[in-house]
Amino acid sequence: MELEAGEQGLLPHRLPAWARAQCADPQFARAEAQPCGVRLVLQTEATEIELDVVPIRYLYSGAPPRPLGVYDLWVDGQLLHQCSAQGGDQVRIDLATGAQTCTSGPVATLGFAGLPARDKTVEIWLPYNETSWLQALRSNAPLAVPEATGRPVWLHHGSSISNGSNAASPTSIWPALAARLGQVELYNLGLAGNALLDPFTARSMGGIAADLISVKLGINLVNADLMRLRAFIPAVHGFPDTLRDGHPHTPLLLISPLYCPIHEHTPGPGAFDSQALAAGKVLFRASGDPAEAQTGKLTLIRIRQELQRIVEQRRADDPNLHYLDGLQLYGAEDFADLPLPDQLHPDDAAHQRIGQRFARIAFGTNGPLALEKTATGTAP
Repeated sequence: MELEAGEQGLLPHRLPAWARAQCADPQFARAEAQPCGVRLVLQTEATEIELDVVPIRYLYSGAPPRPLGVYDLWVDGQLLHQCSAQGGDQVRIDLATGAQTCTSGPVATLGFAGLPARDKTVEIWLPYNETSWLQALRSNAPLAVPEATGRPVWLHHGSSISNGSNAASPTSIWPALAARLGQVELYNLGLAGNALLDPFTARSMGGIAADLISVKLGINLVNADLMRLRAFIPAVHGFPDTLRDGHPHTPLLLISPLYCPIHEHTPGPGAFDSQALAAGKVLFRASGDPAEAQTGKLTLIRIRQELQRIVEQRRADDPNLHYLDGLQLYGAEDFADLPLPDQLHPDDAAHQRIGQRFARIAFGTNGPLALEKTATGTAP
């Protein structure tokens, strides 16, 4: 949505400055600045392209290091190159105190050579799990802005799973895969840990040109232990109310949580498993008491029930509002087949399954986001 100019180059932001100013949470700031779904799209005959970047990586004391972010280069709809940036800055976070230690590193140059010697559309997708300052772009032939694709724009908001957590690359996360299969242009507002019904997110989404919208809610509200049922229900109503100010008739799909055993019946907050961390492995656990669900603490089962009820209630006045049970995308049988490696996030194979199912259910014939229901595409 915005490019911030700084000493290290240009930093893509997925939410505007006024929205960022309304939340002082460091985790939100990190998630918003991760360029999930952000890509450079170029029309060119160049056979060689170089991109200078300064990545910022976040490490957690006591946890194993995360893999380097991946840059995907596509040519005319085909994946041709993948690479990672060496160097850049590192921010080490103490899980116990929240204290941060920053270390600066050199600029990284990504080289993409051997591209087809013809006029073509090149897309360079930035990593979903690193902040990327863009410093320079070079090529051995002129670069131009491509013509609009004409494909519908799909605006999606969700949690770390929509942000890409544990996927192999930026174009293998489930929304990117679903967008390719559905032949739509993706604007991804997956915000790790921050699908929390924030009003500024709904207002920002209302200002983005989109033909299709989906919102996936639930897991962050449970593992953050952010609100009780009394606050949750009006907040859910308020989110589409605000979206409808900017998109009064756009197809809007509300998606409930995927299957996650630790939080199906047990409220949050979610926490790291300290014994697993001591052994060098990241696992999550639910630290709430199942009995507290009777007093209004949220569980995934309760959230699915309420989201379905709210959509059914609102559809009398909003026929373009739809509901999708997240268990249709990833349920208990899928967990038995493709378990969540850290008990919270799907792996790359599960992302593929979720993306394929979403494309079939949402974009397929008679689906809630079926292309025949949309107006002419407004993709840039």
